[in-house]
Amino acid sequence: MNRGVESYRTPVLTASLLAPPAVCALLTPFREHFDNANAALLLVVVIVAVAVFGIRLAGVLAAVSSAVWFDFFLTVPYNSFTIDSSNDVEQAVLLLVIGIAVTQIAIWGRRQQANASRRRGYLDGVITASQAVAAGGSTDDLIDQVRAELTALLGIDGAKFVAGSKQTTAPRLNADGSVTRGSHVLKVERDGLPTNAEIELTVQHAGETRGRFLLTAASRIARPDLEQRLVAVALADQVGAALSSQEAIHPHV
Repeated sequence: MNRGVESYRTPVLTASLLAPPAVCALLTPFREHFDNANAALLLVVVIVAVAVFGIRLAGVLAAVSSAVWFDFFLTVPYNSFTIDSSNDVEQAVLLLVIGIAVTQIAIWGRRQQANASRRRGYLDGVITASQAVAAGGSTDDLIDQVRAELTALLGIDGAKFVAGSKQTTAPRLNADGSVTRGSHVLKVERDGLPTNAEIELTVQHAGETRGRFLLTAASRIARPDLEQRLVAVALADQVGAALSSQEAIHPHV
């Protein structure tokens, strides 16, 4: 769980337990004058308000708390955890089930939103690098920018650029996003990037190698997914394009 969620986890968990009985207590003076289905719908709104924070436990607690206090305050016999009416039993059960379902939907929605935001960030990084290439800016500045992008994107310790076409036997991040050590394909999502060696990310353009980024992931296990690794390749390609352009303009550089 990220730090942003952790910062409000305790208040949300507290609200998930206290908000349902508070709402039920407020409805108590009017319980003889409205259908319990309306009260159940109001409690669903409370559950949704808690669930939108994306904390599964809070949503489940809100659903359970709503069902329990709905029974206590709003079903006959009042102020008891006994339910005489089969309709009230059904409403309490439905309130619990719907509350948990709403929580799952809310969490799924937040994940989709986070994924979309992450993809926009990836795209912005590639676009920024492309614009720098098109503008003909300093390749050193572009390399520094891409180094920073790679470090954040892959969740690694750092990256450094080495010019030239020399090949080594180090683990390699390939153009298709796979990571290999020799002929062996590493399972990055399961085992993470190698921590005992630098990972080479070749910088190419038009089939020619212009250099490589050496990626270091020694202090912690980094598990970038395929999408992140492909974005890393795209960023390296922008550097390759910039170096090719520089060579075309200054052939002896």
